Amino acid sequence: MSVKLNSPILERLASASNTDVHQCEWPGCREDGPHRAPRSSKEFNKFRWFCKVHAAHYNKAWNFFADMTDDEVEAIVRHDTVWNRPSWPIGTGPIIKAFIRGDFTDPIGAFEEHKSQQKHNSDETRGVDLATSVHTALAVFDLEIPVQESDVKRRYKELVKRHHPDAQGAAKNSDDRIKEINHAYTVIMEFLDT
Repeated sequence: MSVKLNSPILERLASASNTDVHQCEWPGCREDGPHRAPRSSKEFNKFRWFCKVHAAHYNKAWNFFADMTDDEVEAIVRHDTVWNRPSWPIGTGPIIKAFIRGDFTDPIGAFEEHKSQQKHNSDETRGVDLATSVHTALAVFDLEIPVQESDVKRRYKELVKRHHPDAQGAAKNSDDRIKEINHAYTVIMEFLDT
């Protein structure tokens, strides 16, 4: 004697009716095909239906990398090694760069003390490990972290006006100094853009 419970919850959780049953697509097989497998590596949402035995055969023979070049396979493997997430060298990346530019909010004031101490701390104790070229470029501009793009542009204009060869006359080191300023500007702007 079987008892049937009439409950809307049980009816919702019950298995679907047999209208979704497919026949196995393996040539010559007449079994039901309840097991699905993707058609190809490019069509993951389209399926082939197999019985249990033929699904196992199909899965063993199916090669995800079949139509890919070696470079494409290498790119997928490398991307999977970082769990499909972007990665950056330590001390770089968008979070560090946003911090350096000052593009962050501090709703509870946790960094207020750090900001006042930052001006007095040396490069070694700042907690941000930047490339030496960026440190050198910031030193040329006499700027400290965090730095805004507008501050860099303003300082660049000041330095160019002061050290330009036309403004300096025949000064010996004006050409070298303007090259140093231009190089520092390029380094800082490339760093802020990335």
